[in-house]
Amino acid sequence: MVNPMTTQNPAVTPAGLLAGIREARLVGIVRGNDGDAAAKAALAAMAEGFQYVEIALTTPHALEAIREVRAAAPAGCLVGAGTVLSEADVERVTAAGGQFIVTPSLAPSISEAASAGIPVLAGALTPSEAYEAMERGATAIKLFPASIGGPGYLKAVRDPFPDIPFIAVGGVGLGEATGYWEAGAIAVGLGGPLFGKASSGGDLSEMRDRARSFLGLAAEFVARTGTSS
Repeated sequence: MVNPMTTQNPAVTPAGLLAGIREARLVGIVRGNDGDAAAKAALAAMAEGFQYVEIALTTPHALEAIREVRAAAPAGCLVGAGTVLSEADVERVTAAGGQFIVTPSLAPSISEAASAGIPVLAGALTPSEAYEAMERGATAIKLFPASIGGPGYLKAVRDPFPDIPFIAVGGVGLGEATGYWEAGAIAVGLGGPLFGKASSGGDLSEMRDRARSFLGLAAEFVARTGTSS
């Protein structure tokens, strides 16, 4: 069972997270080899305007980083945990203050988090996996790795499932993001193309420049299409 510490996040609901991500169009993905650097990178991205950032549990001291980011995040910004696989992972993340979880696959964490009302961005690649993840209670599908088929594959997967919200993750850079949005992705998830080496202690100023570029691109797309959903 999930720890009652989930009451740390009373304002975060699956519907609320989904609506926010639809509007923002961007999710930051921090994965590095230094928890302190990961926290600094996440907070720097938030300072530039990223509202949704996950910190992968494969990052050393990831839970401490989540606690740090949760305590210092600007108003309106949410921190989640990535690579959340087990029921125990869900409990640890919520105890650390994580506000949503992200999985790379059809993991037991999906049903565990969903049953506790915790938003879940569930990893899936095939139509069958996407359907199964939603049946388990996923808030949205993280199409991963999206680069295996590109925007054309996303469009093909969406055709039989027009109501499933997809977030394209994996190999999505500044030159690819618009194609995924045009193919129907509600957002793109950005790891290396955004953070580079910043989450392992690299240059934050270059990462901030990339963040502004992605934010500008998203704003241009929304302005051009006249919608954020």
